[in-house]
Amino acid sequence: MTRRATLADVAERAGVSVSTASRALHRPGRASPPTTTRVQQAADELGYVPSVAARQVRSGHSGTVALVVPDLTNPFFMSLVRGSTRHLRAHDVVQVVADVEEEPRSEEQVLEALAGRVDGIVLAASRLDRAVLAGWARRVPLVVINREAADAAVPAVTTGTEGVEAAVEHLARHGHRHVAYAGGPSTSWSDERRRRAVVETCARLGVRFSDLGHHAPRRDAGPAAADTARGAGASALLAYNDLVAFGALDRLAETGVRVPGDLSLVGHDDIFGADLTTPALTTVAVPAEELGARAAAQLLGILDGTGGADETGVPPSDQDVALPTRLVVRGSTGPAPG
Repeated sequence: MTRRATLADVAERAGVSVSTASRALHRPGRASPPTTTRVQQAADELGYVPSVAARQVRSGHSGTVALVVPDLTNPFFMSLVRGSTRHLRAHDVVQVVADVEEEPRSEEQVLEALAGRVDGIVLAASRLDRAVLAGWARRVPLVVINREAADAAVPAVTTGTEGVEAAVEHLARHGHRHVAYAGGPSTSWSDERRRRAVVETCARLGVRFSDLGHHAPRRDAGPAAADTARGAGASALLAYNDLVAFGALDRLAETGVRVPGDLSLVGHDDIFGADLTTPALTTVAVPAEELGARAAAQLLGILDGTGGADETGVPPSDQDVALPTRLVVRGSTGPAPG
């Protein structure tokens, strides 16, 4: 060819549509292996090289997206950043990260600042109410993580409660008949789902449940959770996240309460360091990096105009992704005392 090969040329050579050729080259998981191989072979034969600059000019996109997180000091959200960054880098898209420090007001301020400056936004664990979130979804391409979508057209990438249910079952098998739950922020969608999972599993197994209320998702909230659990007479404590569990461990050690001899403890997220505490923390593992990557893929699908459609033509915005969680048993849980 005397001119530079285009994506349309590649699609024609491979005998597929342009959108299928785009998926095969940029998101291979969205095309069948034979189709991906055929398209890549056609691209090699034609010497096709994607032009990032040309794609941005044609689309009006800046080539930049944003990830908004509640708290970058929490290792869980750093894992989200790693997952989304790796996926976006592979597609020549730059990511900026904004930390709103668990403040819904700051979250809106950041969204206001980003709207119109980035092509789209991934919003992780949003604390905004449904009406406000729905309004933002109408203003800017949006994907949410661990939050129910406020609009059916907004893709959501969430995690299941299998790990939480398994944690209660694990405690019940070890003779625990009274379990307490130290929840997260009152505005947290994830907290609502986890609390419901604990309540329903306790009811199914005939285990007494104590609700210890809402806590900031930080280590310094752990001591109060530990004290309240002891005051309630529970033999096991499930914490909203690992940071709260770390703080609870600190408090229990200070007060001479044996873990798991006197009180078993379960965290959530399996962040870095969960296996380095004394004792090592039993926790619910969450595929945080995959959450970030899946959300980034959903957003790119919206921005390229295909909605990220697979070969059935069904876009992910109509196929919200729910990733499974699992229980990781370590030293902080054991038989109920007495």
